[in-house]
Amino acid sequence: MFINQELPSIESGLQAAAAMLAIGGRLAVISFHSLEDRMVKRFMRDIASRPKFPPGLPIMEKDEVPPYRLAGKSGVAGAEELAQNPRARSARLRVLERQR
Repeated sequence: MFINQELPSIESGLQAAAAMLAIGGRLAVISFHSLEDRMVKRFMRDIASRPKFPPGLPIMEKDEVPPYRLAGKSGVAGAEELAQNPRARSARLRVLERQR
């Protein structure tokens, strides 16, 4: 992972892919390692959360709609998939959707 610079590549790839999504488009990411999944999870959570405004501004956080949303919870392989493909046990699927 270190030699191939996989983790920095994931970060830049996620940013580029999210920027290219059309409205209603979805970005689906399958991660196979906990470090990868943590990066994907945090990226998607951060990009889909409402912006934090300093107190005293006339804009309310609840009025601001984030441009992305998480499409469901993370998916994992079911029992049937695991029976056919035991290596799928570590895979996690996360989906991000562009709203505006």
